[in-house]
Amino acid sequence: MTFPPETATLQDLLETSAPQRPPGIASDRAEQPGRRSLDSGILSLLSIAVIVVFVITFVVQAFRVPSESMENTLLIGDFLLADKLHFADGSGAWHSLLPYRAIRRGDIIVFRYPVDPDTYFVKRVIGIPGDHIRLRDKTVYVNGTALRESYTIYGFHDYDSYRDDFPSPRSFSTNMDYRWRGDLPRFIRDGELVVPEGRYFVMGDNRDRSLDSRYWGFVPRANIVGRPLVIYLSVRGFMGDNAASNDKLFPSGHMLAHVLQFARWDRMFRLVR
Repeated sequence: MTFPPETATLQDLLETSAPQRPPGIASDRAEQPGRRSLDSGILSLLSIAVIVVFVITFVVQAFRVPSESMENTLLIGDFLLADKLHFADGSGAWHSLLPYRAIRRGDIIVFRYPVDPDTYFVKRVIGIPGDHIRLRDKTVYVNGTALRESYTIYGFHDYDSYRDDFPSPRSFSTNMDYRWRGDLPRFIRDGELVVPEGRYFVMGDNRDRSLDSRYWGFVPRANIVGRPLVIYLSVRGFMGDNAASNDKLFPSGHMLAHVLQFARWDRMFRLVR
């Protein structure tokens, strides 16, 4: 047995004592860079996937406006990103870290339709818990004061006693949800609708063409998903109700041409207020 010289370094000792790999077999050290690159790519994809799932689940959600009930604030063919954090439940330790705030009159909200929770609606909050609400000749009064609403429009010039003088104990609408028809009288005090705790009264900005709280009742706090944050796409006549109901699929090239031709460019990336 031969021993390395006294001046040998630690590296020399290790190389001398290490077993020799037979010819033709690649070393682990040679394979390591490629394996590291593959592992790094997989980890990057997983990280992106986790971030995307987190954002979609907790931060934003995409919606398309299908009706004219919020004109001219939101138009048919507007595609929205809804902020799911703003009106989230701000209890606990997260309250000081995330931008929670209470829902106020005038806020536009996205919520699960109380009659069918699988359907999403977007309306404007008119009454918060404890408010007294009445309409007289289309004008909204909250706690005895007429609201100044520059955002509203009216699609009809006719008079409807239920729609325009709400709540009216002497009239009803064929568009009323049957459960709301039975519940409505319980919330009327001295000709005004009283919003109960944990509920919100909402209406569309296009007052004559909106099926809102007048017709199906209050929005429970638990149904509120968030608020529309930005219009990221807006297309005239694209994916309207008729097109959506016939299950027709369009080739991607056709869809892209349609978007480019009918896009409302001035509405792209507009904040919703």
